[in-house]
Amino acid sequence: MKKIDPTNERKLRHIRAIEAHPETDRRKFHFDDIRLKHRALPEVNLKDVDPSTFFMGKKLSFPLLISSMTGGDHELIKTINRNLATAAEATGVALAVGSQRVMFSEPAARASFELRSYAPTAMLFSNLGAIQLNNGFTVELCREAIEVVGADALYFHLNPLQEAVQTNGDTNFQGLAEKLQDIDEQLDEPVVLKEVGAGFSVEDLQLLLAGSIQYIDVAGSGGTSWSRIEYHSQTQKDKTELGLTFEDWGVPTPEALIALRPYRERFTFIASGGIRSGIDMVKAMILGASLCGMASPFLKPAMESPEKTIDLIERIKRDFVTAMFLLGMPDVASLTHNEALLLTRLP
Repeated sequence: MKKIDPTNERKLRHIRAIEAHPETDRRKFHFDDIRLKHRALPEVNLKDVDPSTFFMGKKLSFPLLISSMTGGDHELIKTINRNLATAAEATGVALAVGSQRVMFSEPAARASFELRSYAPTAMLFSNLGAIQLNNGFTVELCREAIEVVGADALYFHLNPLQEAVQTNGDTNFQGLAEKLQDIDEQLDEPVVLKEVGAGFSVEDLQLLLAGSIQYIDVAGSGGTSWSRIEYHSQTQKDKTELGLTFEDWGVPTPEALIALRPYRERFTFIASGGIRSGIDMVKAMILGASLCGMASPFLKPAMESPEKTIDLIERIKRDFVTAMFLLGMPDVASLTHNEALLLTRLP
């Protein structure tokens, strides 16, 4: 009987936890506190609103990123990733794969990340845990991860909370800022730093100012709680309440974007974490994001078919375009960073 790789097995447990426990999506709706100015006279024709944008030099139909979810040696995982890639290609949006660490311990898992044939022109992001740089991962392995996906950029995800509540998690985050900067200087592709649901603070960016890393996915709290997912993923023998205690820990995504406003000229921000509609996307763009990520809403349709996934993307795009129209914004450039569109008074 084939021995199941523990990382691969954990990926499956994560998916099952999300399926079985709806409360892993914290549904805090922090973006509801951000209010926008409705225009009774928008002075623009809805059919002329252009939601397209360029990110890292690549054109997207609108600023949506299907955020990192999964990867591994299992047919369900392969189906999810292929359906997501097919949908991203069909709709002109970006896609980030889940953590690729599993492919280095379970070579059969590589197939779940080989997505370029399904998305020949789409923007694709590779993905590794930053903590692996303290566990022997080299720039050569980073290049291999990028090559397998055929990626345009490499995500390094930062997940100190998830590792802290995980049974035998990797918690030595010392010295990572310098190592991440070193990798960024050696790679041809851009590096993107991403939290996984607890957000970035000003102090984090200050650690990066001297280097060349430009892209930050704030990935704040309010949506999927990986702390709670880890709680549900634990075996009974290892179960503790820590994952529940910290299920809502972190900086909400809108608050992170507002706090990081002084750094817009130095960094390019992606907003994810609790974004659940095209209206939330519009609010995030106004608050300083150049791209908006969603993951959890795509899991169920991606388990079913590319068509279901495409339907969801088109609905989100319709929300996004309608909100632009009601604000009187003809294009994304006029929307981004335009705080005059807010009724909410920012600090």
